[in-house]
Amino acid sequence: MKRAAWYVVAGTVAGFAGVLGLHGRAAPPSIVAQPTGGGPSPAAGKPGAARAAGPTPTAGPAQATGPTRRASGALIGYGYGELSVAITVHGTQITDVSVPVLRTAEPYSQQLAAQVLPMLKHEVLAVHSDRISAVSGATYTSQAYADSIQSALDKLHLK
Repeated sequence: MKRAAWYVVAGTVAGFAGVLGLHGRAAPPSIVAQPTGGGPSPAAGKPGAARAAGPTPTAGPAQATGPTRRASGALIGYGYGELSVAITVHGTQITDVSVPVLRTAEPYSQQLAAQVLPMLKHEVLAVHSDRISAVSGATYTSQAYADSIQSALDKLHLK
């Protein structure tokens, strides 16, 4: 019986040490502003990105005509921070996407956002819509991104 108790205590200590090792010396959970860079990601389109139902991309001369306009979406809070997305449209097609505001609660969320945001940008530019595929493992970030894009589209009176 003493031996079983020793295994329980040793396992608990080892598990606790493992959790501390994974989290490292994290910053306090205060929200920290982080700049983001845009650009296509070489990982975009690879396995690991969940597919959501959405319209297929439609491109035509009628959609590409019109003025170029820009709008910033609402600042959307999600489980690990908050973000705002800015879009540029030409006619009704989204031609550029950026994230001028990204605040994360911890370093891991910052790293995840740095990997996921280029994938989401690629998706938006591919479908010219907020109906994008959520990235597996970053569902809250994906949803906040889509919501902010929809807010920007609403400001431009599109969709």
